[in-house]
Amino acid sequence: MSTPASYFETMYRHSPDPWHLADRWYEHRKYDLTLAALPRPQYRRAFEPACSVGELTLRLAERCDALLACDRVASAVETAARRTAGHSHVTVEQRTLPAQWPDGSFDLIVLSELLYYFDAAALDDLLRRAVAALEPGGTLVTVHWNHAVDEHLATGAELAPVLAGIPGLILTADHREDDFVLQTFGRVGPDQRRPPSPAQREGLV
Repeated sequence: MSTPASYFETMYRHSPDPWHLADRWYEHRKYDLTLAALPRPQYRRAFEPACSVGELTLRLAERCDALLACDRVASAVETAARRTAGHSHVTVEQRTLPAQWPDGSFDLIVLSELLYYFDAAALDDLLRRAVAALEPGGTLVTVHWNHAVDEHLATGAELAPVLAGIPGLILTADHREDDFVLQTFGRVGPDQRRPPSPAQREGLV
């Protein structure tokens, strides 16, 4: 990650939930929209980096058979692990990306409020790892704040064309508001066809 670890450590030193993820309606609504944008009702194995205190993690746990979440800040990992302790299929670890990207493949990867902390080289590295780890037909969902912040190297709207240009990914949903940009992508399979839409999965079209 390009943003220094000290920035995040200072944030968590002043508050266990520095972005108020657990109590802001804005965050709760955004998480509900994120879950609604997932094209499949259930996923086999998911990865959520930068999980912070586990607010989105708890919601993802209901849609995943196995979920690996991580954060670079130890206190955030402890909070997220404690909050998800009742879900035996959820694992929370301390990792710094992209160098500590986990082994194995996933059919869901959630990059929420994360990518704007990486410079161009680190972002390219992380996205290459994400695409390589995403199974054919799998889902990548990205959600990012769309206002300028001193510590952010890009806005959600500025990240959108970068993501759209990644080989092997197909944009399947694009939700934009003044405050954030939410997109889902499908991983192209060996046949190079688009992943089926929710309606196609249920035989409606």
